[in-house]
Parts: sequence; C-alpha cells; structure tokens
Amino acid sequence: MIPGSIRVPVASELVFPEGALFHSVEPVIDFDKRKSGDGDPQERDKETGLRVWEVKVTDLDSQAGKFGGSREVKVKITAEHQPVPPESQVPGYPAKVEFTDVVLTPWVDNRKCTGRSMPHRCGARQGWSVRASAMVPFGSASSKKKGS
Repeated sequence: MIPGSIRVPVASELVFPEGALFHSVEPVIDFDKRKSGDGDPQERDKETGLRVWEVKVTDLDSQAGKFGGSREVKVKITAEHQPVPPESQVPGYPAKVEFTDVVLTPWVDNRKCTGRSMPHRCGARQGWSVRASAMVPFGSASSKKKGS
C-alpha cells in the first residue's frame, strides 16, 4: 500500500505534454478553519506553511479524457501570494501554461465502490493530486531544461 503522503516529483511535460489552457485561480479554503471562525481560512501546505491556490486548466493532450475522464485538471500551487497567469500568446484566448516543480500524490477515489460482499465489482479508481510551485508560459520551463 502506498502511503497518502508520498509525493512523486515529475516533469511538467509528463503531466501536460501539449500544455494546458489557463481558466482560473482561487484560494483553497480549509473548511475546519472556516468553521472555527479563524480570520484566515485559507489552507496552508503542511510541509512549507505556504498558502495553497487551486489553478483550473484544460489539458490540451489529445488523449486526455479519452476514457470518459475530464480534461479539466486542478493544480494546487503553494505560494505566499496568488499566482498570476502569464500573458496570452493569442489575444482573446486563455494563456497556454505549464508548471514548475510538479509533484504527484496518489490517492484512491472509492466513492463509487458500493460492494459490501467479497468478491464484488468495484467502481474505485486511482486518482492523482497535482501540485506545483509556479505557473509559467508554455515552453519556458521545458526549454530551460533542454538547453542546460
């Protein structure tokens, strides 16, 4: 069994080989803090203490969502200040982005697992939480690695 706290560092191009279109960025709310009346209910990263922000993007890979999954991905960025998306490469369209210091955390989504007897057909699936340290224009992070 894989512990829930394992974090696997990967290259951004493995998660988003064709890049991603930026949609929005919002603070992640810690509902326990909010319920207790804490003045700052924003979630903090357990390791660094930095604020956690959720960036919604659309995966541009043609294989994304192929088996009924969603092409929308939520990437959590840990930073003290809200991440600002880069300028759009094509006016009137969302910015095409990639991420730096991407880390994946595995988790099991067992909400569809309703079987109580053994054996049973289970609707559980493997999920991945995606975290990063920054959002940059597509091609800027991968070109630095290729050039060095």
